[in-house]
Amino acid sequence: MNEIIKSIEAAQLKSEIADFKVGDTVKVSAKIKEGNRERVQVFEGTVIKRQGGSNRETFTVRKNSNGVGVEKTWPLHSPSVVGIEVVRLGKVRRAKLYYLRDRVGKAAKVKELVK
Repeated sequence: MNEIIKSIEAAQLKSEIADFKVGDTVKVSAKIKEGNRERVQVFEGTVIKRQGGSNRETFTVRKNSNGVGVEKTWPLHSPSVVGIEVVRLGKVRRAKLYYLRDRVGKAAKVKELVK
């Protein structure tokens, strides 16, 4: 890759990112723009995938809201993502947890990793 592109991408990387992996339950604080106001909204759910690398890396979080599954995908180094807080660690053996989409209730839970 071109050195100019590498330097631009390196400048866009965030220095402090929470250490989380697929299966963890996280709280993502994201900036939401409503008209001329900006506020921070928290989205809590299970990380079902991480993909990409460098400043193009994205992650997807899934939660159940009123019986309906909701998934949101964010770029990891986006300025709209204010912070990521790990609530609990999950014990999984897959890189992508797409199978959670078909499950409802307690079957959609991920085991907690106890250390």
